[in-house]
Amino acid sequence: MRPTFVLASASPARKRLLEMAGIAPLVAVSHFDESSLTADNTVALVEALAKAKAETVASKFADALILGCDSLLLVNGQTYGKPESPAVAIARWQTMRGQVGELYTGHALIDRTQNRCLCQTGLTKVHFADVDDDTIQAYVDSGEPLQCAGAFALEGKGGMLINKLDGCSSNVIGLSLPILRSLLQRLGYSLADFWQS
Repeated sequence: MRPTFVLASASPARKRLLEMAGIAPLVAVSHFDESSLTADNTVALVEALAKAKAETVASKFADALILGCDSLLLVNGQTYGKPESPAVAIARWQTMRGQVGELYTGHALIDRTQNRCLCQTGLTKVHFADVDDDTIQAYVDSGEPLQCAGAFALEGKGGMLINKLDGCSSNVIGLSLPILRSLLQRLGYSLADFWQS
């Protein structure tokens, strides 16, 4: 019998990615205070945040796989999460336009039946279009950037503002499907164990 697959995230984009990939997750939002963690570098931080989110939820389930994720964008040596306000989103886009950013997504998969936790981070380079101020204002006015790490949603209007990606596209949306496949296989599971018929 396959374990319950739990997504420890409120992100509709992550849930949608899993469903499109054939996995119907049970959503259990962690409500973890992300500001409570710091780390020496971006990879360590996204993995620590992903693990903390998964661990916060894990105690509620006896036999389950719990996936926690967290994404951060690094541009010109500066790390960005979700913008706190429209003004911050505008300023950020004025900095990001025409630049190449590095989008890091940390993944932590806890297997409660085996008492194991695996972590892995994906990196995708994002080439931002050199958009004008009016376009930035219109995009921020849409509200979309305020919900996303890096102030853009690849799967939404923000996709029009990206020239190209180097690396995994689903990683930019918040959950690398190749990394999830690898973590499941390392824990001894087949994808067929979770695909919905």
